[in-house]
Amino acid sequence: MSILVNKDTVLMTQGITGKAGLFHSIKCRDYGTQLVGGVTPGRGGQVVEGFKIFDTVAACKEETGANATMIFVPPPFAAASIIEAIDADMPLIVAITEGIPVHDMIKVKRYLDLSDSVLIGPNCPGIVTPNQAKIGIAPDNIFKPGKIGVVSRSGTLTYEAVYQTTLNGLGQTTAIGIGGDPIHGINFVDVLELFRDDPDTEGIILIGEIGGLDEVEAAEFIADEIKVPVVGFIAGVSAPPGKRMGHAGAIIEGKGTSAEAKIKVLTEAGVTIAPNATLIGELMRDRMKG
Repeated sequence: MSILVNKDTVLMTQGITGKAGLFHSIKCRDYGTQLVGGVTPGRGGQVVEGFKIFDTVAACKEETGANATMIFVPPPFAAASIIEAIDADMPLIVAITEGIPVHDMIKVKRYLDLSDSVLIGPNCPGIVTPNQAKIGIAPDNIFKPGKIGVVSRSGTLTYEAVYQTTLNGLGQTTAIGIGGDPIHGINFVDVLELFRDDPDTEGIILIGEIGGLDEVEAAEFIADEIKVPVVGFIAGVSAPPGKRMGHAGAIIEGKGTSAEAKIKVLTEAGVTIAPNATLIGELMRDRMKG
């Protein structure tokens, strides 16, 4: 099985006529995703690379039956695009855009909490269920259907974990990058709950980093709820306190937000922590052998 996306996913793209939006929309379609159109205000009725363009999310959803949207709108306008998708009752929203102001995301979060929409991101690589659907920018040639669920705050390390599970013959049920911004949609616990309820997910890889308490909350959930093997990796072991490392949310600000603190609580929860990223797949293989 899978989580969140599958063969029944019908996708649209907000910002589809931009360079990045069009490029990755074509890539998602080529992978086999049902990508049925997109939104660029003022260009409704046009057809670009086989995609019909609409002026609004609601119009695109009504005509095409889209149940997911992928957002490539520039940062100053991206929050409004997410809110438009929420107002249109879009079940799944995947915001790829990096650099959305935190103040804008506070408003988005309030809207999101009052809705039934699920937001992945922003500042994320998206989500892939191998051979079924891809939403986002992940390199699709590294994926293989299998039994490992992957969830990560880092885009690049999502790809690393996926590639290693493919090389080790494990494959993936679904791989999801939740994004590295301090205010975001779906979190580790949300994804872990979905993997817990997926009968085909027989192991989980969790990749975190410094900053925030998502990993600490994930450790508590794993200890109480997850019965399958979990392998983890925490990026930023050498990061000095108070200095942002890469992602906007990757900054040590207080107790529990350092790599060491997160490694400790995850280890106590039964997670096998990879000392470096090159060992993620090997350790997962060993845990699966039991």
